[in-house]
Amino acid sequence: MSTVTSENWRPSISPDKVRYFILKSREFVVKDVLTEPDPGSNPTDDNMIEILEEHPDDVVERELTSAIWALNEDEQVDLVALAWLGRGDGEASEWDDLRRQAAEAHNAHTALYLLGLPLLPDYLEEALDQFGESSSAAMEGKL
Repeated sequence: MSTVTSENWRPSISPDKVRYFILKSREFVVKDVLTEPDPGSNPTDDNMIEILEEHPDDVVERELTSAIWALNEDEQVDLVALAWLGRGDGEASEWDDLRRQAAEAHNAHTALYLLGLPLLPDYLEEALDQFGESSSAAMEGKL
């Protein structure tokens, strides 16, 4: 893996926004399948276990989806290209080509596509690392 310095990388999306998506998507991907669709007891009595399960009205999913749609088109394209880079679909030195491909594939399903990648936080973290951008702020919860 070659590291390209951040001076060679001119993203539309800021590394801090990518770190935010790493942090929030980690919260999203750790969710377990829904075991109790309609719990009758008080959540505090159940040790708030339902927070760790997928629900149709999942707050984290809504927050992530809203945050993705709040990005402009160039930032959305960058986020997809970063996911592809981190997944190993190219190298940092091929950023312009990956980004072009992501721009050509861009459509109204960006949030759905990204949230469907179970390793999204790992892919984004790997991509930042390839550009010499530390993702440790996201991992330490300092955002």
